[in-house]
Amino acid sequence: MTMPDDEPVDYYEALQVSPNADAEMISRVYRLLAQRYHPDNQDTGDNERFRQISDAYRVLNDPEARARYDLVHQQQRQKRWRLVSTGQRAENDFELEQALRLTVLEVLYTQRRTEPSKAGMFPVELEALTGQPREHLEFTLWFLVQKKLLQRADDSRIVITADGVEHLEQHYAGNTQRRLRLQGLPSERRASGQ
Repeated sequence: MTMPDDEPVDYYEALQVSPNADAEMISRVYRLLAQRYHPDNQDTGDNERFRQISDAYRVLNDPEARARYDLVHQQQRQKRWRLVSTGQRAENDFELEQALRLTVLEVLYTQRRTEPSKAGMFPVELEALTGQPREHLEFTLWFLVQKKLLQRADDSRIVITADGVEHLEQHYAGNTQRRLRLQGLPSERRASGQ
């Protein structure tokens, strides 16, 4: 039995049975599938499929081999679910990061407009206003500085640039929609005051 990391063989799937199936069920399903996919069957014969179900049956019909396989199978399933859940979390983190970038830009935009002589903010002020710890803000600030939407002043204040103002104004409607979606409130309901 081989289960390479890149293309694991799921013997339960090959036999179309549950991992909880008993030996009798496995034998019955195997006989049915073997008859259907046997290479001698003119209508439905499939050499590759027949080999897969034969390999699966050989492993799942032997109690020791099945026990060894079940350990590997369970690890593969856990690994697959970890990847799926990590992917979902990353997608959510992606949207949350975009919302945080928007918030930082809006805060610094407002600061520049309302207090032009004190246009920037220290990271600790941004931390308090956004509710995000400095460790989380560092990535956001780094990205916005690299994109030239923000800059760090000589006194360590963070200041919005002309490019940052323009970016915020050009993307304001889409950013507002994104924020409403993240808050879980459709924009139509929000606009109508519901």
